[in-house]
Amino acid sequence: MITDTFQSPPTTSRLVHRVAVGASFFLQGLCFSTWAARIPTVQQRLGLTDTELGGVLLAVPVGLLLSLPLSGWLVARFGSRRITVLGLSIYATVLTVLGLAETTTQLMVGLVFFGLAANMSNISVNTQAIGVEALYDKSIMASFHGVWSLAGFTGAAIGTLMIGYGTALLVHFALVTATVALGILFMRPYLLPTDSGHDPNQPIFVLPDKSLLLLGVLAFCSLLCEGTMFDWSGVYFNKVVHASTAWAGVGFTAFMSTMAAGRFVADWFTDRFGRQRTLQLSGLFTATGLVLAVLLPTLVPATIGFMLVGVGVSSVVPLVYGAAGRSTVMSPGMALAAVSTVGFAGFLLGPPVIGLVAGASSLRVSFAIIALMGLCVTVLASRARV
Repeated sequence: MITDTFQSPPTTSRLVHRVAVGASFFLQGLCFSTWAARIPTVQQRLGLTDTELGGVLLAVPVGLLLSLPLSGWLVARFGSRRITVLGLSIYATVLTVLGLAETTTQLMVGLVFFGLAANMSNISVNTQAIGVEALYDKSIMASFHGVWSLAGFTGAAIGTLMIGYGTALLVHFALVTATVALGILFMRPYLLPTDSGHDPNQPIFVLPDKSLLLLGVLAFCSLLCEGTMFDWSGVYFNKVVHASTAWAGVGFTAFMSTMAAGRFVADWFTDRFGRQRTLQLSGLFTATGLVLAVLLPTLVPATIGFMLVGVGVSSVVPLVYGAAGRSTVMSPGMALAAVSTVGFAGFLLGPPVIGLVAGASSLRVSFAIIALMGLCVTVLASRARV
């Protein structure tokens, strides 16, 4: 049985809770970005072709999908504080295990558990964030996701330095694991002891209602766009924009920068203009940015377009997760798991759909179709209960 002997001090302020939950988001993002930064090293070490690497990396979403119902049940049963600590501990430990993998099979098994721990910590830390947001009685969810993005930049920068100095993979991963363990030790007592909206008499397994399904579709559309940008930005700038090698990554950098920055201002914007209006504008920004990159596929317009897409997707998932956590028919953890299941399907489907359509027509046509997903966010936001 999972135990938790720490109790939040009775005088703990909401700011302390917010910092502790923010630290949890940062530690989670640091684990993910540390792995992502060293994927080329792993590929070279195991002698994997691009096709083989693509097959190996599918193990992560397999673990994520397997853990979706489990994560929601664990949070509902044991509380998000315990599962946040457990999920982050497993996540960081498996990171070091990945550094020990010497065969493709070992790596794939490790990545399945890496994906499982990633989603376990994702559901639990977002449940914590919902609780902290309730203490503030205003929108702060997007800022937590902004901290995750900031951790992504940090992990990527550290990874670049480690590669530059020739640091062994295991040493790099072990140092990050130790850092995460230390962070857990300090922030654990200040996580929320109980979850917002949790009803001990509420059934753990309840079918999601129409409002939750609609939120899931909203997340699906936005994450489909986000997944496309993660996997195809560099290819688009290389093959369509015809950017030089030195500028091939500018599209992804532009997208990531505005997505991170957008999350730090999205809460202010949401409080001023409302959740529904924010979601509607987010969809328009996404669609406009993609259309601009399709119609004017040269360096400056395409870069501006990708920046607009970053702004567009920055607030959708935080707002959708926040709305799911306020569900009256399911516990916060289960509601988040239900919405994540639908939304994450978009993140997985986006990249292969782009490839299929591009093969049948062109990459520009693929991006034009993805722009429609942005418009869908705008339309669906008018009907969603956020």
